[in-house]
Amino acid sequence: MKKPIGLASSIIAVFLSMPMIAGQQAFPVVSTVDEPTIAGRQVALDSEGKLLPWPIPENTGYSYSAYFLSQWTIVLDQYNRQRLPYYYCCFDFDRTTFELIPDPSWVNSTGYLRAMMEGFMERLYPYTGDPRTLEFLENFVDYELENGLTPEGYAWAQVPYPSANPGSKRYTGWSQHGEDFVEPHVVGEDGYAYLRLYEMTGNTRYLRAAIRCANALVKNFKPGDENHSPWPYRCHARDGSLQDGKGMFPYSANVVEPIMLLDELVRLDQGDVSSFKKVRAGAWSWLMKYPMHNNVWVGYFEDVQGSMDNMNQVIPLEFARYILLHPEKDSEWREHARQLIDWVKTTPKWPKYLVHGAMVTTEQGSGKEFCCNLPNQCCDSHSSRLAAVEALYYARTGDVAYKQAAYRTYNWVTYFQGLPAAAHAPFSNQWWFTDEFADGPRRMMDAFWAVPEWAPADESHLLGSISVVTKIQYSAGRVTYSTFDADSTDVLRLNFIPDFISVGGRIISRHSDLQHEGYVFDDKSRTLSIRHTSSRDVDIQGKSDQAPSSLITFDDPHLSAGTRLLGQYPSGVIDWGDGEWAIGTPYGKFGTFTLALSDPNATRGEFNFYSPRIFAGVDVYNDGDKEATLTVHSLGSREISCKIKSKELLHFRTGWRDPSSKVIFEFTNGHALRFDNLAYIHP
Repeated sequence: MKKPIGLASSIIAVFLSMPMIAGQQAFPVVSTVDEPTIAGRQVALDSEGKLLPWPIPENTGYSYSAYFLSQWTIVLDQYNRQRLPYYYCCFDFDRTTFELIPDPSWVNSTGYLRAMMEGFMERLYPYTGDPRTLEFLENFVDYELENGLTPEGYAWAQVPYPSANPGSKRYTGWSQHGEDFVEPHVVGEDGYAYLRLYEMTGNTRYLRAAIRCANALVKNFKPGDENHSPWPYRCHARDGSLQDGKGMFPYSANVVEPIMLLDELVRLDQGDVSSFKKVRAGAWSWLMKYPMHNNVWVGYFEDVQGSMDNMNQVIPLEFARYILLHPEKDSEWREHARQLIDWVKTTPKWPKYLVHGAMVTTEQGSGKEFCCNLPNQCCDSHSSRLAAVEALYYARTGDVAYKQAAYRTYNWVTYFQGLPAAAHAPFSNQWWFTDEFADGPRRMMDAFWAVPEWAPADESHLLGSISVVTKIQYSAGRVTYSTFDADSTDVLRLNFIPDFISVGGRIISRHSDLQHEGYVFDDKSRTLSIRHTSSRDVDIQGKSDQAPSSLITFDDPHLSAGTRLLGQYPSGVIDWGDGEWAIGTPYGKFGTFTLALSDPNATRGEFNFYSPRIFAGVDVYNDGDKEATLTVHSLGSREISCKIKSKELLHFRTGWRDPSSKVIFEFTNGHALRFDNLAYIHP
């Protein structure tokens, strides 16, 4: 998303001090950067010196989910506070108060932010069951449909503009590249997002928007050649021309996004299917003939001038991901996916870094200039994409080397969750909604889909499905959900053992594979894979008294750090009394706002549920130099204690089953304790 920049003088000095291979550019393709911190956070290593995840090294499920849940928390908080339709591309934040400061000075990457955010919400909704994810996404897309489409009568008619001028509330492109232009690959990417949103919600407005995008792609398709792609990278919306605009350019290798849209419309038998098939075949033929042979993977980012030399890793990895999820689309999917992964990891167009065994890749470069930051300080979203494709390759082929590579890279990504005060933003002081709060999280969620054993072991979650999930509900020993398609394969990890599974009200059988309708269950990891073909509706039931909990994140509703909690917060949930508790900043191993004692020297604190609920637990961090003790008790429930080591984050759970009104905390050495994610259960 960022314009490639030259190396700062200090970085040049570092690179020039490293051994160089004759004939290569002024930076090594891969270098080792085993620094003691990542994003300002102390690294955790295993016995072999390899990187472990943050913030709880021994708990992969917690650390990975904390990454994408913290990013969602920040996005929702920002939206609820400022009602931004995201006409700002990015933000900085005050390093003392941690208040977000939108950046009004840079081009807003509206187009693929929506597509990336759809991908994130498509995965987050079934994982959490939180309907706010869908509400947020619909509001987000609806704003663009009202404020960011090209006029009727254009060659590219009623399709989304790719970007907006800094701070503009209407999207018409970025004037630095010209006026009134489109980026056809973004038309495909957005169109696919509209189509998936239609499948999630049933709202035909999004289906019509997707078909308009496909129709424009068909209308403007050309066979292409080595220097001209089927659709240009950037062109004028009115007539499709490339003249009179310094940003117009005839080539983008990113035809996989339009292909995805056309494939899905053909599958659904929506729109001009015969034309969609013909154009899809032409785009695929061009892709196989040119980029797959010459590796000219250029033409993605909205703020970059067209160039045949400035390569990026988004296009090849997103294509690899697509064929790994849909191997029926490509008879050579295995070879092609491996080829694309290897190219990204070895291309001399930008530097890669090994950080305690984790491969970190930046996003784009020409071989002389690259984006975006110092070694080990960028780019979490793009490294997350690499890890996702490697994890999916392992899931498809069983090659454990790719699983291990994905694990280490994902571990590196976790250090960027939340608001790391000591980290460098990916570019200058800009924290991008695209990178950190949409693209990175959606690709982190691929981790659980590909390797379910990485998901939290003490919770039930739907981790992945080829079909979108239209509704889902979690309860004690039960998960019920529906998918858009009757024919789907779904992956879950459960905190109970299923007694029976029904599809459309009919019991299905346990099998050793998924060749036919039925399910496969691993008793050790409690990983469940279901193949259903007869109905969209799935019901999983077993024995468990562990109901899913609700969380208070201390970010929603937002209160400024230092605000004493007086009375109810959130309304109707907890009464915090007369101010003995306060909102705290992100702190230690917490990346978002926290709960603190107003008096750090207090040895006791309490709160009351507005109506009786079960206190399930809380995350507690000890920033002190000594071990601390937390003792929790409540009327009718047994007293429970835990010890929190210095600099340790503990995912504390009570195991209580009875509701109560009052909860009392008592502390030893509790002056440096901070809390977050207070969990409770409705009786």
